[in-house]
Amino acid sequence: MSQPGPDSSPDPDDQPWDEVSRFPTFVNHLENEGAFSVREIISNLDVEIPVDGIVFHDRGIRVPGYDATFVHEPSRGRPAFSLEVDTVGPRNAWAVFDAQLGWDLYLLRTEGVSALAWVSDEEYKTEEATHFRTKHDALAAGRFSFGVFCYSGSDWDERVARIEGTDAPAYLKRDDGTPVIPQNPSEFYDYIGSSATELRQTGGGAPPHLGILELEVTIN
Repeated sequence: MSQPGPDSSPDPDDQPWDEVSRFPTFVNHLENEGAFSVREIISNLDVEIPVDGIVFHDRGIRVPGYDATFVHEPSRGRPAFSLEVDTVGPRNAWAVFDAQLGWDLYLLRTEGVSALAWVSDEEYKTEEATHFRTKHDALAAGRFSFGVFCYSGSDWDERVARIEGTDAPAYLKRDDGTPVIPQNPSEFYDYIGSSATELRQTGGGAPPHLGILELEVTIN
């Protein structure tokens, strides 16, 4: 994948991400390559970002893993791509997205934290366009539904300990950023208000503009 280019929009100091860069032709590149991992993307950047592990973010659900891989999905009856997480412990996590919604992949950076976030045109138009002039501005303010956060050192160790201390398939984050640690699958699904089957079939009842077709978050 080519290097992300700096977005021309301003980046106000009071927003949580100091640097926001967009990768060009994300979906087209994925179709050509077939698959690429988060670690591969990070290793090919001109900046050094240490990665001991990642955390997949889906609307407040957090799934730690050692890596995650974007995969072109040519046989689903519609253009689609997925993200598959190499999870910590006996967990399963992947998500499938409708590739027709005009997706952009961004690199987000601030002191001590980096992330990749992918946002569709439809999500931006439906949820953010009345509040932010551009996708860049929305991303800089932390407004995105799907992402992968990169961690290293003690920050990563903390997240491994958090997920290894529970039998739930994932943990969660409240809107104020505080973690919620369910202790078993039942607590997890009760908290999010969806069963494993509902997540798999409809992305947990996600609205169409989010573009998520399937979401698997389970533990063996």
